[in-house]
Amino acid sequence: MPADSGKKLFVGPRFRRIRQQLGLSQTQIAEGLGISPSYVNLIERNQRPVTAQILLRLAETYDLDLRDLATADEDRFFAELNEIFSDPLFRQIDVPKQELRDLAELCPGVTHSLQRLYAAYTEARRGETMAAEQFASREDGTRFEANPIERVRELIEANRNYFPELEQAAEALRDELDVPAEGLYAALAARLREKHSIVTRVMPVDVMRETLRRFDRHRRQLLISELVDGAGRTFQLAFQIALAECGASIESIIGRAGPLDDAPRRLYRITLANYFAAAAMMPYAAFHAAAEQLSYDVHVLAQRFNAGFEQVCHRLTTLSRPNARGIPFFMLRVDNAGNVSKRFSSGTFPFSKFGGTCPLWNVHSTFDTPDRLLKQVIELPDGSRYFSIAQMVRRPTVPHPLPQPRFAIGLGCEIRHAAKLVYAAGMDLENAEGTPIGVNCRLCERENCSQRAEPPITRTLILDENTRRISSFAFSNAREL
Repeated sequence: MPADSGKKLFVGPRFRRIRQQLGLSQTQIAEGLGISPSYVNLIERNQRPVTAQILLRLAETYDLDLRDLATADEDRFFAELNEIFSDPLFRQIDVPKQELRDLAELCPGVTHSLQRLYAAYTEARRGETMAAEQFASREDGTRFEANPIERVRELIEANRNYFPELEQAAEALRDELDVPAEGLYAALAARLREKHSIVTRVMPVDVMRETLRRFDRHRRQLLISELVDGAGRTFQLAFQIALAECGASIESIIGRAGPLDDAPRRLYRITLANYFAAAAMMPYAAFHAAAEQLSYDVHVLAQRFNAGFEQVCHRLTTLSRPNARGIPFFMLRVDNAGNVSKRFSSGTFPFSKFGGTCPLWNVHSTFDTPDRLLKQVIELPDGSRYFSIAQMVRRPTVPHPLPQPRFAIGLGCEIRHAAKLVYAAGMDLENAEGTPIGVNCRLCERENCSQRAEPPITRTLILDENTRRISSFAFSNAREL
């Protein structure tokens, strides 16, 4: 949002999203800005302009970076729309990019609806015939949800991976316990025992078998496998406390999501309990202050808060508290086959929802260098640049001869934030050469890529038995219409 003092802007959807991200009602934000609630209502419905003075007052009152808040969601929505409309299904429809941007800005709900419809179409096209039934109405008038994992990811993104009610509850718990990180496990076990009559027991693997945690409701026992490491055990106790003490807050958040089928509702509840557990281990104010002081050194933060590398990276994507914001990070977790099992973003990185990631991104190289943290400047086809770090992590050990689970964790941010990271110390970020990557092969139009797995769906494939190029696929320069 530009700060031109003489310009009036109709940015109702942006203004509403900012208010909702702050957790404020129209009356509350009106009081903070010195305007009437009715004027706020008109602004959000695009029936009145918002002046640059109001935007500046908004930034000063709530310590906001309007550039981040105003563009992050729109960039993500635009990336989703661009991915959808690149499909050959729309080959005969030439939709200008500006129209997609206008739709992303003014009608984010329509963008979500198109994304979910396209997801169902994609599943059906791949032979998953149940996709159509998932959208069909039941006899009782309710509806099935397609792909509960993607639905919950949408809800997390809509909240910018920040839930203030759970943050406050987690900080209140830590203040009440008043113990250092290394004493948290014992304190949580004592709280479960004394307040909820739940006894914690670490059990041998031959008893737990393939289960890492199980709550026995009848015996009031929380059973944790001996295979879970110390940070994981603490996390599981905090998760159980979330279910025992934060049920009302969790249900309130779920209620704001609107109608949900049973599967996404359960998954959302588990996700929110996980969020609380991480916040209890790494309480917001202390963690944010330490992250800033340590220049976001993930390993030192892990030591200080008795947490794992993955836990810290995930926590870094949640630092969106007004007046105490962290760097807007994105994070993903992939296995050595390239399957993405986690993706979170508090910034603008355009994750693909319908494919893998680019093999030129060195997050995949961590499996070859398991004891090293890799760093990289990456550049997308649109010229946007990001700084990322990546490292392989091992999940809870499994008994021999089962394969030991390994994942790669990637953490990154826009290049303009990278100077605050210890990992970028000494680097000339402005002149650093960025590795050219794409969102994924099906959307990337870079030519002569030796790692390309498939041609871009926006171009015509060229087949020539007389020529073998660096890339396995050659395609026309002209975009298909």
